[in-house]
Amino acid sequence: MSLIPVLPLFLELNRQYFQNSLLERGVPRVSVRWSDGRMRTTAGLYKRKTNFFGGKAGEIILSRPVLENLPEKALKSTLCHEMIHAWIDLDLKVEEVHGPNFMKRMAEINSSQTDFQVTVRHSFPVSKKTPKWLATCPSCKRSFRYRRIVKGAACRSCCNNFFGGQWDKKCLLIYKPFSEVN
Repeated sequence: MSLIPVLPLFLELNRQYFQNSLLERGVPRVSVRWSDGRMRTTAGLYKRKTNFFGGKAGEIILSRPVLENLPEKALKSTLCHEMIHAWIDLDLKVEEVHGPNFMKRMAEINSSQTDFQVTVRHSFPVSKKTPKWLATCPSCKRSFRYRRIVKGAACRSCCNNFFGGQWDKKCLLIYKPFSEVN
């Protein structure tokens, strides 16, 4: 499937599954766009934006590299998934990721049609880049793969277990080039 305009699809899904609640005076409360090509491992994302006056709006970004060669039902599934996030944020005004409100709305949408299935995680083919760095926690010795060095990154588990959830330099990750690891 080549890239199609996503606003008409957004309006259709909003009418069918969200009772037009993602519109305000006929205008979408959420902007929807294709990514610029950098999103390569996730199919889509929802971001909340707060303007200067404290008003909330949202943005849905769909991954061009992941979705452009998949069938339309993959696009519908991804867009609907992100619309659930927007609905929870803007309508319910609840902060949750894939919690009970998300799961309930996902189940309602899936049971009401057979065209596509909304899921929590996609299984679309994505290109995996090999990590360049292996970061190790000096305390627990757990290792994490990174594509770049993140300054100030610490082991979350150790910070939670030993420092009350506060960042501590004793948990700073130590980076080694991935090519030097056995």
